[in-house]
Amino acid sequence: MRALLPDEDIVYLADQAHVPYGGRDDADLARLAAANVAVLESARVDAIVMGCNTSCAVAAKRGWPRASVPILDLIAAAADDVVARGPHRIGIVATVATAASGAYGDAIRARQPEAIVQEIGAPALVPLVEAGTLRGAIARAAVADAVAPLRRPLDALVLACTHYPLLAEHFAAALPGVTLVDPAVAQAARAAAFVARRGGPRGRGHTQFLTTGPIEPYRHALVEIFDVIRHGDDVARIEHALAR
Repeated sequence: MRALLPDEDIVYLADQAHVPYGGRDDADLARLAAANVAVLESARVDAIVMGCNTSCAVAAKRGWPRASVPILDLIAAAADDVVARGPHRIGIVATVATAASGAYGDAIRARQPEAIVQEIGAPALVPLVEAGTLRGAIARAAVADAVAPLRRPLDALVLACTHYPLLAEHFAAALPGVTLVDPAVAQAARAAAFVARRGGPRGRGHTQFLTTGPIEPYRHALVEIFDVIRHGDDVARIEHALAR
């Protein structure tokens, strides 16, 4: 989003006090989504660009919480992107909750009925990324184990959790020749299209990074893993509407 929208102000919320989301039930995830939407609305944003596949999967079944601004759905953006690429045999690697929901398969088949979609959960990968273990034998083996249940051949694999693209090199090694799809790329493009339609004044290119968890590990991850903090940006811990 920052690459496509260099002048827009962005509020980035990481609900780290409640991760991982993948093992939580739908009612719990719906409560967390409502609390996260409330936090972002309180920041007076123009739209909420959802970056969490699991939250979108629950919303596909239960609906989004009431909001005064548009919520851009990540799964819808990713499904449009996948179908536009034209693959027939598609794998989805996601959290357990996202995979169990079938939301990706439903969204893709609604656009391309003849698509063959496999959805698998990979619960070991989010903690790996949260710990910063992105390279080396441990990460490589974890990804290989995660994709082992997928039937081959595959045309494309959707990395249907925001953590998984950070392990893309290992997915590419485990599935040579398979197109890897990062839903965040399509979602960022959808956000840019929203801004273009909205028009009006631009911001200052400022990013406010919020976390519900401890502040220093978050700051460290932003700098060391993502290298995203710039002059004028700020990082803050917030009290979430829900208890841990």
